[in-house]
Amino acid sequence: MVFKKGHPGGPGRPKGSRTAASRILDQLAGEGAEAILRKQIELAQQGDSRAADMVLRRVWSMPRGRPVDVDLPPVETAPDLMRAHAAVMAALAAQTITPEEATSIATALDAQRRAIEVVDLERRVRALEEEDEEEKEEPSPWPAP
Repeated sequence: MVFKKGHPGGPGRPKGSRTAASRILDQLAGEGAEAILRKQIELAQQGDSRAADMVLRRVWSMPRGRPVDVDLPPVETAPDLMRAHAAVMAALAAQTITPEEATSIATALDAQRRAIEVVDLERRVRALEEEDEEEKEEPSPWPAP
């Protein structure tokens, strides 16, 4: 059997298709879903907090992320990163951002740090290469053997 490059195991299942088990479960759920939902809503209205939680999770999805307002300084150098991290910690301490949001911002700042390091290393290597070229061009003060 010959496989095409990029498809070592064949084309696989088409995108969006469901397994037979999933289709059967979908059908069963569809048939009783309305009655189950009505019962859950009824239990929630009677004060069942678990039922209320289940209904709310289906109706009102939790936000996966939100814009956060943290006054970060421009980050172009390593000392800028220290000020930015201090601003994140201050926002966390003031409870204007959550620990998870602080972690996300710190991860973004770490990516910025790596970018700054790469640019700095490139600049330093370029300077060393130019210095090496200048040394090669200068005649040696020592007589040739």
